[in-house]
Amino acid sequence: MTGKPLNPGHVPLRDWRAIYHGAAVALDPACAGPIRESADAVARILKTGDAIYGINTGFGKLASTRIGDADLAQLQRNIVLSHAAGTGDPMPADIARLMMALKLCSLAQGYSGVRPAVVEFLTSMLASGLTPVVPAQGSVGASGDLAPLAHMAAAMMGIGEIIMDSTRMPARAALQSVGLDPVTLGPKEGLALLNGTQFSTAYALAGLFEAENAFQAALVTGALSTEAARGSDTPFDPRIHRIRKHQGQIESAAALRELMAGSAIRASHLSGDPRVQDPYCLRCQPQVMGAVLTILRQAAETLRDEANGVSDNPLIFAESDQALSGGNFHAEPVAFAADIIALAFCEIGSLAERRIAMLIDPALSGLPAFLTPRPGLNSGFMIPQVTAAALVSENKQSAYPASVDSIPTSANQEDHVSMAAHGSRRLMPMAKNTTAIIGIELLAAAQGCDFHQGLTSSICLENVRRTVRAKIAILDDDRHMHPDLEQANALVRSGAIVRALDGVHLPGLEAS
Repeated sequence: MTGKPLNPGHVPLRDWRAIYHGAAVALDPACAGPIRESADAVARILKTGDAIYGINTGFGKLASTRIGDADLAQLQRNIVLSHAAGTGDPMPADIARLMMALKLCSLAQGYSGVRPAVVEFLTSMLASGLTPVVPAQGSVGASGDLAPLAHMAAAMMGIGEIIMDSTRMPARAALQSVGLDPVTLGPKEGLALLNGTQFSTAYALAGLFEAENAFQAALVTGALSTEAARGSDTPFDPRIHRIRKHQGQIESAAALRELMAGSAIRASHLSGDPRVQDPYCLRCQPQVMGAVLTILRQAAETLRDEANGVSDNPLIFAESDQALSGGNFHAEPVAFAADIIALAFCEIGSLAERRIAMLIDPALSGLPAFLTPRPGLNSGFMIPQVTAAALVSENKQSAYPASVDSIPTSANQEDHVSMAAHGSRRLMPMAKNTTAIIGIELLAAAQGCDFHQGLTSSICLENVRRTVRAKIAILDDDRHMHPDLEQANALVRSGAIVRALDGVHLPGLEAS
């Protein structure tokens, strides 16, 4: 995939999403000037002889220790090696690439004091498909994502490991295979690579994009479940939502109306239906999903700003030759955003599971028990609903807010931390759980609609049903269910059921 040059500080969410999905990364050539000026400012600051944190001093609690000029290069090498102390499984390569792109755009804004050669080196690694092996555990989300970013920086120095063409190999060999000599870091450059929230932000952005996919898929399966249960679309009437004011709710109701427009199933019970109101899992979809959409957009705004910001320390202001120490590395905004996304995953999955439970209960849905033509002999969707319930419970247990936790580090110099790394990392398992829940609902809703013989849903929902049935047959008698669930999971995860709508607009992170 190719991508347009990025303008650091002004990169839209859609470009970060494209990078997450594999788009190439290149910088706008206009970045060259600010990068060079920032590096020149570091050289001028050093000539003053003043003690400048991270440039000619120790780090953290050792900031008062002055480092002589002859040891400045060793200082930067040491900080990388000493801080590359992560543990656990490596972060996924697609998220690691996103982290590298985020770091690249932070450095390229000209406030970190790195030489153009360092920025060019990181760009070359991305262009060559070299992804550092970065252990995913070890950051507390303040003073930067130090350990993960140190592993990235170590790979640039030829230390550690790199993944190239899906093969894990020594970093030095991988660099040399594409004609790159390991980088030698100058004053400030090791600290610039390590300081920042790019690890936490990359994971949070990945979680955000997966949450948008889950949200849209759940609107589709929710509409299909409404059809399967012969539910009413009256609760989606725009007048109801207009007077409550919430834009997310208004847009979610409009999407549900459009998804069901022209349904013969709905037309078949417009009159003579003895039911007065549907269960909340059908009737309150706009309210719940609309609230989810609203908070996802809030998280998106936070993460867009974070992705475009500079979270280094100290910051170099070339116009005045000043190095200002602050706390932009503290990832509290990312931690809050990650906690919000976790809540969204919980509610998307919880509502979908309630619809599955409703569909398998003949007292609520009017359909055969457990959606099987011969209940008793067959168990049908009995246990898939149990699986969905288990995944919902896992998500609930994962939703405890990371942002309220803190533990002092670095001999109490760093005495309040965000835990954004934990909060962001837990989003991918939650996304996987939520996708699986929606996949189960997709199967259950399609099966429910199959009992309405002779009646069809809307054009777009019939396209979804055909997409499902092209991969997964109707469940007449019990069979090995796991392959069906995996196929449905893949349809949701890949976005295939949303693409099957063929032109129907579903709301997303970008407001209408």
